[in-house]
Amino acid sequence: MITNLNPRHLSHRDLALLGAQDVAFVKSVRLEDEIVYAIHAADGTQMGISPNREIAYAAIRQQGMEPVSVH
Repeated sequence: MITNLNPRHLSHRDLALLGAQDVAFVKSVRLEDEIVYAIHAADGTQMGISPNREIAYAAIRQQGMEPVSVH
């Protein structure tokens, strides 16, 4: 684990990837006239869909990741 990191010395790409394996984003989306919750990796790749936010968060935590809402 890196403990003494200076973001000024990182490239834009490296900064964008920092912690990418640890975070998943949840956002509400409309699917066939129903609101569901899409789960995305930090790079934007969709990983799944959940019928509600609580299940989406639980699924993310079950994979050892931290859920973050997208508004």
